[in-house]
Amino acid sequence: MGTKNIIIDPKIFGVFPDFKRGVVLVDFMENGLWHSEIELLLREALELRRDGNWIEHDYVRAWDEAYKKFGSNPNRYPPSIKSLLKRIQKGGDIPFVNSVVALFNYISLKYLIPCGGDDVDKIKGNLRLSFAEGKEKFVPIGGGKEENPEPGEVIYFDDDSLYVMCRRWNWRNGDFSKITGETKRVVINLDGIGLTPEEVIVKARDELAELLQKYCSAKVRVCLLNKERNVFRAF
Repeated sequence: MGTKNIIIDPKIFGVFPDFKRGVVLVDFMENGLWHSEIELLLREALELRRDGNWIEHDYVRAWDEAYKKFGSNPNRYPPSIKSLLKRIQKGGDIPFVNSVVALFNYISLKYLIPCGGDDVDKIKGNLRLSFAEGKEKFVPIGGGKEENPEPGEVIYFDDDSLYVMCRRWNWRNGDFSKITGETKRVVINLDGIGLTPEEVIVKARDELAELLQKYCSAKVRVCLLNKERNVFRAF
């Protein structure tokens, strides 16, 4: 298998100069389908955000503004952190998909930032964040009809197969790279924009890395991508 880089297209920083992405790379892990201590962490974060108008927090509202900049309606297509908060405040629950997904959902709620991850072994090329040309391919998580992103939409995709890991920056994940109980290698992104300080992203990233080591016996590396450093050699 060839080298895989994580790449943020410089054009992204041309429009969103304050974007920053913390990355946790997992070279090996044991991803259980349930873990009592992780379940407790997730419940605590859920209850923390159950009351209060967290959707109006600066970190969350910044994503609404970013979505509008690339022509996406954040109410029709809510950023992932907004979607989590709306579900919780309507009395909904956050399912325990597996240990890794539960941990990054916990971190997302605790720090009010979008988090998401992908199974690296299902990706052929580089993991690229860029503006869509419209020819890329997307099948939503859970399956469904293949579709194409809209030209100009911010997407995270495999630049070899052109399959999209996430549409509208962090709105909806693709099925092909989803993390399962058998997944061993992952890349997890923790994103900040607008008024979200870089130190918050770094703190969230490092806490997630420690939790993955503690509960999933993970071998981890971390990096930070921003306008000064837009490429990292992942695998």
